[in-house]
Amino acid sequence: MGQAVEQWLEDIRGLGEVQYLMAERVRELALSAGTGVTEEVKYGGILFSAGPSFCGVFAYAKHVSVEFSHGADLPDPHGVLEGAGKFRRHIKLHAFADITNKQVSDYIESALQQASNQ
Repeated sequence: MGQAVEQWLEDIRGLGEVQYLMAERVRELALSAGTGVTEEVKYGGILFSAGPSFCGVFAYAKHVSVEFSHGADLPDPHGVLEGAGKFRRHIKLHAFADITNKQVSDYIESALQQASNQ
């Protein structure tokens, strides 16, 4: 883990322990989604890439957001993707259980597969 990522996580801890734990878990899911996944702090969050970037995690006062650059093209079998932009979609996490309940790992894996096929 790079120093910038460590600092970002410590900053998130200032928002609240729940946000910190959610962001850390999403980070673990993204990094373990496939080989060659890298991370960098950018745009106020952590972006994950395997060549092209495929998702990011951002923390706010009341939630954590998992962002997908090309989320409009992702399948949404659980109906949890939010947003109406041309490309991006996100999943809002308000509680740690949302990570499992909203099947976040499935969406991260789909986004990685999609990015790998570009």
